[in-house]
Amino acid sequence: MTDNDPYIWLEDKDGAKALAWVEAENARTLPRLESDPRYAAFYAEALAIASATDRIPMPSQEAGRIVNFWRDKEHPQGLLRWTTEADYLTATPQWKTLIDVDALSRAEGKKWVFKGAQCLQPEERLCLVALSEGGEDAISYREFDMVAGQFVAGGFALPKSKQGAAWVDKDTLLVSRDWGDGTLTASSYPFVVKLVKRGQPIEAATEVFRGQPGDQLGTYASSLRDAKGNRLVTVERRTTFFGGEKFVWTPAGTRKLDMPARAFIDGLVDGRVIVSTSDDWGAIKAGSVAWLPLAEVERGELNPRLLWAPTPRQSVQQVATTRDRVIVAYIDNVRGRADVLAPTATGWSRQAVPLPENMSVGVASTTDRSNLAFLSVNGFATPTTLATLDVASPAAPKVVKTLPARFDAAGMRVEQFEATSSDGTKVPYFVVLPKGAKLDGTTPTLMTAYGGFQLARLPTYLGSTGKVWLERGGAFVLANIRGGGEFGPAWHDAGRKTKRQVIFDDFASVARDLFTRRVTSAQKLGIYGGSNGGLLMGVQMTQQPQLWRAVAIQVPLLDMIRYEQIAAGASWVDEYGSVSVPEERAFLEKTSPYQNLKRGAAYPEPYIWTTTKDDRVGPQHARKFAARMKEYGLPYLFYEDTAGGHSGDADIAQGARLQALQMVYFAQKLMGPAAVASK
Repeated sequence: MTDNDPYIWLEDKDGAKALAWVEAENARTLPRLESDPRYAAFYAEALAIASATDRIPMPSQEAGRIVNFWRDKEHPQGLLRWTTEADYLTATPQWKTLIDVDALSRAEGKKWVFKGAQCLQPEERLCLVALSEGGEDAISYREFDMVAGQFVAGGFALPKSKQGAAWVDKDTLLVSRDWGDGTLTASSYPFVVKLVKRGQPIEAATEVFRGQPGDQLGTYASSLRDAKGNRLVTVERRTTFFGGEKFVWTPAGTRKLDMPARAFIDGLVDGRVIVSTSDDWGAIKAGSVAWLPLAEVERGELNPRLLWAPTPRQSVQQVATTRDRVIVAYIDNVRGRADVLAPTATGWSRQAVPLPENMSVGVASTTDRSNLAFLSVNGFATPTTLATLDVASPAAPKVVKTLPARFDAAGMRVEQFEATSSDGTKVPYFVVLPKGAKLDGTTPTLMTAYGGFQLARLPTYLGSTGKVWLERGGAFVLANIRGGGEFGPAWHDAGRKTKRQVIFDDFASVARDLFTRRVTSAQKLGIYGGSNGGLLMGVQMTQQPQLWRAVAIQVPLLDMIRYEQIAAGASWVDEYGSVSVPEERAFLEKTSPYQNLKRGAAYPEPYIWTTTKDDRVGPQHARKFAARMKEYGLPYLFYEDTAGGHSGDADIAQGARLQALQMVYFAQKLMGPAAVASK
């Protein structure tokens, strides 16, 4: 099915011919969307929400201070800034700038995107700041002094690469990166870890560990420390996307740990190593959180003890540590919960955190300097609140900041239903109905899902979607289909590789259930998804075209026969399977959207968009899919942004533009001409 593919040339991501094709396609698509009278309003509303100065500045607790990364109209690429904890809790904190990314970009002639910072414990003064050019996954590291507020002259500087780094001490890093020929996997991730010393050229780095070129996700070091000064440095060799081998590292060498491939070290508290596992581990069941004494881990004698176990309808979302507590944030039938666990002489005590019902709950920040945690809580129609929690005495969290409402939710209804999939499995989904919606099948509705990589989709505040779509009479649907992490590892494993058809069936079953309940109809239903969700959209369009009026396919995988040869595709074989395995190839040939487009078929006109800077999935899939639709005489819209990486977030204006373009597409398809649908 890949013989004589006429669009291989579009896989040349930055080639002149391919980019000329992109330019021509953009010139065809943009006038159709930007000339719509609704575009200006949608863009203005999305930008206003994204850049609003009354957003909650989400905290990171560093060195006894609150650090925050902030974007607004004046700083579209962002500011890294800090204030004191006491000042942060006031209504109008006085921030001090650490890094002005816009100014740095202007000074250096680059479009830098801030990708986070790793700080040396326990002082948290020296940090490795990650910067990406245009939003790529490949980053540069630069050493920054958080007290002096400047990059360290002559400090650590690691050039652009897909890479990872961990502090060993003030003068030493463990780094995995592109060291030259033969040091990257087929999916372009590093598998060689070297010791980098301050003041030495990078070429003088000393190799300490080597994975294999066939590993899917590379090899990385990490360093943990608890409040008592206990330390654990590990090296993880990711043989597959979902797991691999773990090693304890000391200057004397590495020692392999006998633990399941999908067990991961989350933290260190009171000399106890905290581990979450997606595999059974002795008596510890998949989906649980375990603990081990640090001394056992250092000796390589692992005897895991149970810390936290889920019920069949629960799934761990976050494991965070404080000075002497562990927080487990989890979902129960896709509703947020959190427990605090404290070490005792014989094990652990467990206490539930009082939280509002039917919300998403996230741990925004913790530190090993104290037992203060910040929690974020929100729902589809409930703006985000930020609360402090003293985990040493977990009463109800104290709300300290609240996001102002971004849309009028009065009269809106949020409901959870279940659809029955092709094999009888009950698949939950949420519906957000606009004010005055009638159950007569006429409500314009947007539906989304992800369905892969054990990532759960939760009821989070709709923000600009609420403003642009719900306020104008549209409904919103989130489907919690298999492949995700809504119900733990088993929910994910049920749809991996050749079992993936159930994921696609789950999504279609939700649509049919919506029709049965008269929430909407095929002529009023639009769907969207990105990345793996973009693959889901491509499959839905080719397998079930009669169910959808509009399909937005974002930064997608679509050519599943060649995906292993494009960008980081080879790293996802454990999710999708490989064409090198006959049974898996047969399934991919049957379901791959690019290969299953048919001449003369009655598909909805899709809106396919991607970004040139995407070095994870790559723009190649979207380009080829659009080109084949053009060859077959099928209607489509294609747009490729030249910046933003896989997440399309080079700056806030880009994000607002991408959302406005997509919403105009949906409005045209589901709400009719602008004169009818304008607010």
